[in-house]
Amino acid sequence: MSDKRAIRAEGERLFAFLQDNGGLPVDADILQPAETLLDLYGEDIRARAYTTQDPNRGELMMRPDFTVPVVQMHMAQGAEPARYTYLGEVFRKQEASAARASEYLQVGYEVFDRDNPAAADAEVFALFSKALAPLNLRPVTGDIGILMAAVESLTTSDRRKRALRRHIWRPRRFRTLLDRFTGRSAPPASRLALLEKAASGIDSLLEAEGPQIGLRKPEDIARRIRFLQADAEAVMISSSEAEVLDTILGIRETLPNAYEHLRDVAVDLSGLTPALDRLEARIEALGRAGVDVEQLPFEANYGRTTMEYYDGFVFGLISEGRPDLPPIASGGRYDALTRVLGGGREIPAVGGVIRPELVQALSRQEGDR
Repeated sequence: MSDKRAIRAEGERLFAFLQDNGGLPVDADILQPAETLLDLYGEDIRARAYTTQDPNRGELMMRPDFTVPVVQMHMAQGAEPARYTYLGEVFRKQEASAARASEYLQVGYEVFDRDNPAAADAEVFALFSKALAPLNLRPVTGDIGILMAAVESLTTSDRRKRALRRHIWRPRRFRTLLDRFTGRSAPPASRLALLEKAASGIDSLLEAEGPQIGLRKPEDIARRIRFLQADAEAVMISSSEAEVLDTILGIRETLPNAYEHLRDVAVDLSGLTPALDRLEARIEALGRAGVDVEQLPFEANYGRTTMEYYDGFVFGLISEGRPDLPPIASGGRYDALTRVLGGGREIPAVGGVIRPELVQALSRQEGDR
């Protein structure tokens, strides 16, 4: 059997397993409206997706995953609660030097259920763990919601908190902003020079700079300068709050120990309490689902380089013997995405995906031993 046929067969097996466990099979067009993804993620998505133009439909993207179209389908016509499963190709641009595939099969499972989100989290994680149990993968869990709550609890301007929240999924940019917002690093010299010039008045600055060159209008430039002036006057994040955030980002323990550590941290950031209550409920639900929570790893930093719609529980199943491979399976909670795509409606939602070609490769490797 060829590799492609073997991978397809593995995908069909996993697809059938998820259907047997309650997933309603669905599909999605390969070409998706680019506008939706651009509205969600901004221009950054272009670096990761293949785009094309259609004379009738405008700009289109080859689907980078299934979650967005499945959410759109459910919010338009789905009953509640609902469980969906799917199998199909997805397309992701890779770095020129990367060995990762730009086209591959994805098998997924999505749960839309408002009655008990913690139980739904546990259901998806336990189901994927069961499906991949023969591979002896290492699980890892995290919670983007805790990071979002920590940022929201910081004593600084709403504008700065929005900037940090927006870059949670870009760890380097997040760290650069946090260092600047705490005074650990100075703003760029060019910005400081501009603010110094603008201190005597924006109109005077624009006049002194001479004729306008480029597409930006004077009012656009003035608006940007006022933004920078307001940001420069914002309250700095205190060193103690920054240290708490650093502590959270550094947590890598078993789930129960991580939970206790986070409860201790919440003494200094009380806004964490609702997110930790959700984590506690999830721990209990995972235990009821048969997961060994005492040994389950938790990394507060996990999930920050995945698709940006996750806003709560995140997980991955990883091959320790093949550190060169991405997670064999991954997923998480994306409640806010249903709000954005729901046209005024929303529903708690969680899901995950498995990559059949990685499962097939590991299974073949085990068979060769």
